[in-house]
Amino acid sequence: MRCCGVPQVSSNTPTEYAAGAVLWRPSTKHGARVALVHRPRYKDWSLPKGKAELGETPPMTAYREVLEETGFESELGRQLTTVRYAVPSGQKRVVYFAARAGVGEFTPNKEVDKLEWLSVDKAQARVTHGTDRSLLETFAAASLSVSTVLFVRHARAGVRESWEGDDDSRPLDAKGTRQAQALRAQLIPFAPVQLHSASVERCVATLSPLAAALGLPISQEKVFTEAAYRRNPSAARRRITELAKAGVTVAVCSQGGVIPGVVKSLAGRADLSVGPVNTPKSSFWVLTFDGSSLLQADSYPAPEV
Repeated sequence: MRCCGVPQVSSNTPTEYAAGAVLWRPSTKHGARVALVHRPRYKDWSLPKGKAELGETPPMTAYREVLEETGFESELGRQLTTVRYAVPSGQKRVVYFAARAGVGEFTPNKEVDKLEWLSVDKAQARVTHGTDRSLLETFAAASLSVSTVLFVRHARAGVRESWEGDDDSRPLDAKGTRQAQALRAQLIPFAPVQLHSASVERCVATLSPLAAALGLPISQEKVFTEAAYRRNPSAARRRITELAKAGVTVAVCSQGGVIPGVVKSLAGRADLSVGPVNTPKSSFWVLTFDGSSLLQADSYPAPEV
């Protein structure tokens, strides 16, 4: 179990943040082939990666860098590892993901003049740097038959005591609306194909920008509401595992009184340890499953808006 809480890039941090991915596509002979890029400036073969831009989370950076360096769209999967090493300005921190290749075509450019798809064994022999070799070992040991649930807490919706109507109808406030817009860019790299929400206005509104961008409907479910969770805490956990067993990436928006308990319950049933499950408004968890068993849990902070 991993609970990463990786911060967004800030202009006042001494650490240089970056992200990359093992970009892969299925192979009947080798299980998977991975993409290596050749950088003429460094005269090396490496995995695609690059520096984060201001406001980006690691998934956003990895997705953008893969597209820029390889020309391929990608679907981010599980986080593989974080590599840290010294640079003249201090420390560099690179977060790597597994990323399944989508549509695209490589075009040589000044930064990357060659791309090759190789088996993992051949890629390990080809890469220049030992960190990439170790990362490929981690990738080879990780199951690719996994599914992802993006478990999102709704964006800010003002103060409950100040709302005179039905609390389920309480809308996002101005900051919450900005958070929902920012979440769209944070969640798109994972390419969800289903969107589910607690049947509460602020939860539906949180996923609405993502739904519009992807052209997907939002399925509203009472099981993800705090009221339903208080009556039957296990029902929300069972529903999450049902969605995970579909074998695709799903986004679920719920409430602060639901998400921590569900994550802890899933971790406990998988015999995995997890520390305090803090879930501020508009933050989210990336839950990686093998069937109905939780393999990994990574947390991401609320967007800075």
